[in-house]
Amino acid sequence: MSRKGNCYDNAVMENFFGHLKEELFHRVRFISTDALETALDEYIRWYNTERISTKLKGLSPVQYRAQALEA
Repeated sequence: MSRKGNCYDNAVMENFFGHLKEELFHRVRFISTDALETALDEYIRWYNTERISTKLKGLSPVQYRAQALEA
């Protein structure tokens, strides 16, 4: 978390949590904490390996990092 008056430190996490709420929590009601934990693990895996982003030139975060490392 950022210090008082410095909102830019939190921008990345605020963006991620916004996507998490929109794409996972608004569609599903969890009956147990185990179900929630499993869904979060699956969502994070999907977010990093399969979800494409226009900011990353249509690639997933893992693909974008691999492309940057090859250059």
